[in-house]
Amino acid sequence: MAAAQGGAERYFTRWYKPGTALTGRGARGGGLCAVTCVCVFADVKGRPCEDFCVLQHSNRQYNNYNSCCRICVITLAEAHPLLQNGKTIKSINYQISANCSRLQNKVSGKSKRVWLGAQFLTELAPLCRISSSDGEEYTIYSCIRGRLIEVNENILSNPAILQEKPSTEGYIAVVLPKFEESKSITQGLLTQKEYEEVLLKRLNSSS
Repeated sequence: MAAAQGGAERYFTRWYKPGTALTGRGARGGGLCAVTCVCVFADVKGRPCEDFCVLQHSNRQYNNYNSCCRICVITLAEAHPLLQNGKTIKSINYQISANCSRLQNKVSGKSKRVWLGAQFLTELAPLCRISSSDGEEYTIYSCIRGRLIEVNENILSNPAILQEKPSTEGYIAVVLPKFEESKSITQGLLTQKEYEEVLLKRLNSSS
């Protein structure tokens, strides 16, 4: 996936979204206009520090209705437990239930612009489950509503790249948000500096 394989800093401006319980603030409005962004969703479903990144690409995509939206790459945020020292990934499973595998997602259409067959995801739709060698299991969520364009099968045979290059070759999946919701995806975001303040609060609260 070209959007994920190179130049994250070049193509993305970093924005973050931690849980409101951590920051004590509500959503902050934000336009999408000419900005690309990275959204971090923190403490999803009450799981401390399990933060996710959504990298929104600068290139516009057009669907079969000629509506414009921007593809999003789902990755792990810096503070996610899987990216901390001492964690070793044992397995990655895109089979999220007995009847649903993200690997079975089939997208058809020239240049993937007609997304027939793409699975629809809600914000809390699981993308995969990752087990570590210490017995912990982590569920990776979509974090945004949209169509699943692809999953990164490379991490199945080489899970180390998820930890070594989480924002590039180690991405989880690519999702295309619904057009009518694409402009609201930046609401409630924090800058990188503000997110670092959240991480500092976590550190102070645990000391």
